[in-house]
Amino acid sequence: METLRNLGRSPIGLNLPAFGILLVVFGIPIVRLFLASLNAPAFSLINYQAFFGEPSNVRVLFQTIEMSVTATAICLIIGYPTAFLIVAASAQVRTALIVLTMITYLTSALVRTYAWVVILGDRGLINNLMLDLGLISIPLPLVYNRMAVYIGMVHIMLPLMILSLVSVMLGVDKSLMAAARSMGARPLAAFWRAFLPLSLPGVRSGSLLVFIICLGFYITPAALGGLRDAMLATFIAAQVESSFDMAQIGASAFILLGIAGALSILGLDPSSAQPSPKSWCRRLRSIGALKRIVHEFSAPRRAKRWTAQLYQAGGESRLPKIVGTMFVTLVMFYLLLPGVIVIVMSFSAGRFLEFPPSGFSLQWYHSFFSDPSWYGAAWISMQIGVGVAILSTTVGTLAAFGLSRAVPRLRGFLTMVILTPITIPSIVVAVGTYLGLIKLGLIGSKPGIVLAHSIGSIGYVVVIVSATLSNLDPRLEQAAKSMRAGPLQTFTRVTLPLIRPGVIGGAVLAFIHSFDEVIITSLVSGFAIRTLPLKMWENMRHEIDPTIAAVASLLTLLPVLWLIALYVTWWRSRPEGPRALPNLAK
Repeated sequence: METLRNLGRSPIGLNLPAFGILLVVFGIPIVRLFLASLNAPAFSLINYQAFFGEPSNVRVLFQTIEMSVTATAICLIIGYPTAFLIVAASAQVRTALIVLTMITYLTSALVRTYAWVVILGDRGLINNLMLDLGLISIPLPLVYNRMAVYIGMVHIMLPLMILSLVSVMLGVDKSLMAAARSMGARPLAAFWRAFLPLSLPGVRSGSLLVFIICLGFYITPAALGGLRDAMLATFIAAQVESSFDMAQIGASAFILLGIAGALSILGLDPSSAQPSPKSWCRRLRSIGALKRIVHEFSAPRRAKRWTAQLYQAGGESRLPKIVGTMFVTLVMFYLLLPGVIVIVMSFSAGRFLEFPPSGFSLQWYHSFFSDPSWYGAAWISMQIGVGVAILSTTVGTLAAFGLSRAVPRLRGFLTMVILTPITIPSIVVAVGTYLGLIKLGLIGSKPGIVLAHSIGSIGYVVVIVSATLSNLDPRLEQAAKSMRAGPLQTFTRVTLPLIRPGVIGGAVLAFIHSFDEVIITSLVSGFAIRTLPLKMWENMRHEIDPTIAAVASLLTLLPVLWLIALYVTWWRSRPEGPRALPNLAK
């Protein structure tokens, strides 16, 4: 008994609830799935050979990689200059742009996919506009093709790329570029030699994260693409729904997971980016020598130009600023416009969705609140979301507190384990969770869905609460203990009030994550439970019910409410003066 009590007080003991849920619901089932793919206990690669022996499977696999690489490249090409311009903006403008990007990132991916179906469809905004202007006589095939899939994937992943880059760029010392400029370097040279190398960690982590998430895309390719645009996640989901052969499903899932794991190892290893062949090294050295010779010949001219411009009044062209402003405006327009269009169209008075609406009406909102299938699904999602928020926040806060007290090496390993469900393709998590809930007998039940959603939500809570704990002054806890406060009293009276904004933010984010979940829910809900996103997805596949526009508008408010809740808790908890230690003698 004393051993269990000591374990509960240790940092590792505080992580036991989180690891228990992850192990039972996801960890053990995914190991069983891997062993099944190897035909354990015989252990053979026959299932993997069968996968690669089928030309259609190989085509889908390479198509998945190609589409993921392309979407990641587009996100990087657009996201890097956007992040750079956001960081270079004034504090007020930078904050506003980051908030707008956060709102887009937190908005339901299903809602954003639906927005592009409405915009690109045969009766969509673009086709209707071009028909009204007389530019075309018949609607253009803008949807159900590869280009539509790329538009939807980039729209969903671009905010994540921008936020990843901004988080790194904000830590780069801006005086380095100013110093380079003072030494005669042109703006492009100063950026290339001073800023770009320091921002490469953000490029690597952002690209890696976007690529891995793109590998598991299921909803967007299925909604916007055609039969030739299927990705491996769609193939795995079809296997689960049709045959449920664990060996074949395991082989497909671990091939996808193997690609994500290999890229993760390469992306996290800085040496992997260095050229190893000697021939390439010789070429680079020769190019560098040639470059130095050219610089030596041009040095007198550059020195003369620098001396002439040294004492000139600042008359820099305003063209770069104008171009940068226009570029960021276009990116924000691309990110925010689909949601705005859906909100406006949800008030349409016509029989079909139209933009601009011919009249103002609340008929689609009335349809939502008067249809038991719609508001019943919303009520189920609310119940599950609240359950996920309570469970994830409690377990995740304990885990974050335990990780903050662990040694650095152990902390890194435990954090990596807890974040595994949100750093691998979601279809693999869905299959593993499905197997875990079958063993527990919770398929098609609300507690089962709560557990399934919590394995990802716990990771989000741990990240947010850990960030809050990193800013906590440990001397406050030490002072409380010096006043004979026990560990529990110190946590509840000192630590918890100080990290309350992070706890509340993690709880709301866990709720949003649960409320938006489709892939895992579609596998573990059975035919008995229909959440709101799942009903939206089913209606999108079979019919475009205008009621979805009203639902999408309501879901768009969730990230706004999350940011408001986070701001209010931060504003109320900010110190207005010297913070005194709470009275522990009460």
